[in-house]
Amino acid sequence: MSEANTDLQNVPEESEDTLKDMYLSFRLGDEDYCLEIRYVTEIVGIQKVTEVPDMPHYVKGVVNLRGQVIPVIDMRLRFNMMGRDYDERTCIVVISLRNGAVQVGLVVDTVNEVRSIEEVNVSPPPKTGAGQSAAYIRGLGKVGEDVKIILDANKLLFENELASLGA
Repeated sequence: MSEANTDLQNVPEESEDTLKDMYLSFRLGDEDYCLEIRYVTEIVGIQKVTEVPDMPHYVKGVVNLRGQVIPVIDMRLRFNMMGRDYDERTCIVVISLRNGAVQVGLVVDTVNEVRSIEEVNVSPPPKTGAGQSAAYIRGLGKVGEDVKIILDANKLLFENELASLGA
C-alpha cells in the first residue's frame, strides 16, 4: 500500500469549503472514528518504525517519509486499548497540526472511507467526566443508524507531548 499511498496535500487551497463536513473514517477494534479531512495529508501502509527511547508508551517511534522524520503514535495504545500485531490493512494516517508546522502519523487498524457528516448530524460528546480520552472527542456523528466518534485532531496530543516530540 505504500506505493499506492493517498496524497491529500495537492488539494487546491480554494477547496477549503468543499472540505467542510468531510471526514476520514477509520477503525480501531470494533469502533469507527473520524478525523476532519482537512488535517489529513496522506495515508500510507505500515512501514519500518524506528524506536526512540524515553517516549510515552503509545509513541511507537519515527518513520522517514520522503526525507521527513515523522513521529508515529499507535492510536490503540493512545486510547488505552489492547495492542495488536500490524497486518496488511494497518495504515499510518499522517495528519498536519498547527497550520502545517507539525506532522504526526497515527497507526490505525484500517481506513474505511472519506465521508460527509453534516454539522446538524454532529452531537456534542457526552459529559461523562471519564478519563482523558473524553478530551479527544469533538463530537458524535450520526450516519444512518451508526454513530461515528469524531476526534479533535488538535487534542490527540497535549502541549507537553507535542514538546516531547520536538514540535
